[in-house]
Amino acid sequence: MEKETLQEKKKHLEEYLRGLGSVAVAFSSGVDSTFLLKVAHDVLGDRAVAVTARSCSFPVRELNEAKAFCQAEGIEHILVESEELSIEGFRQNPPNRCYLCKRELFMKIRGIAESRGIAYIAEGSNMDDNGDYRPGLTAVAELDVKSPLREAKLTKAEIRQLSKELGLPTWDKQSFACLASRFVYGETITEEKLSMIDKGEQRLLDMGFHQVRVRIHGNMARIEIDRGDFERILKPGVAEELNRYFQELGFLYVTLDLGGYQTGSMNKTVSTQPRKMP
Repeated sequence: MEKETLQEKKKHLEEYLRGLGSVAVAFSSGVDSTFLLKVAHDVLGDRAVAVTARSCSFPVRELNEAKAFCQAEGIEHILVESEELSIEGFRQNPPNRCYLCKRELFMKIRGIAESRGIAYIAEGSNMDDNGDYRPGLTAVAELDVKSPLREAKLTKAEIRQLSKELGLPTWDKQSFACLASRFVYGETITEEKLSMIDKGEQRLLDMGFHQVRVRIHGNMARIEIDRGDFERILKPGVAEELNRYFQELGFLYVTLDLGGYQTGSMNKTVSTQPRKMP
């Protein structure tokens, strides 16, 4: 069987979405969900709506970008309050934290979809997500949430390329995950620490660093940036300014991870035993 071209994958995606009839897209304003929402709306029109969860683990900048995109595209945008810290067990940050959060979110989106006569919920995971520890995909499978980008066998790089062709502002946007993913498993998640992480990452973004993570280990911040930015962050004055700012936020120690930015780096603390993914 010949390998599908990128445009054939996009056509496959469009046909799959058309077959669903109507969808409520879990929309975070990230690369994947923005592309999915755009294609869904192009194919289904008003039968595709966006649902964004507002919580303390979701930065205000991301919420504002989600609102702006839907307004510009004429897409109905529904906001739902989804305070993860109220979910039983979530604060303790167990390895299945993402499952607890996703299940709660998709249950709320299901209620919205049913009240509006929308047939399906869709989320934006792609083929690259199959290789990492993603407990949230268990919730996707349990609740019959659709994953159109995986259905079309699209990778992150391909989604970026198609997004660029569509003129989407997110085609080169940095990868993002909820702020709770910055905590080592087992460390208690608090509103205060989420705010410290958010402000720390925002300062790095404001300084022009493109891909950033501020991982938290007790009273220590572990900064992850692209290795190509190491020279700039260590220039005289820059490191000192960041160290001072992070300590003002409440961190006692401020470190730079010499491995650079790594997707899901906290998953290294989880058992490496093979997992069955949906």
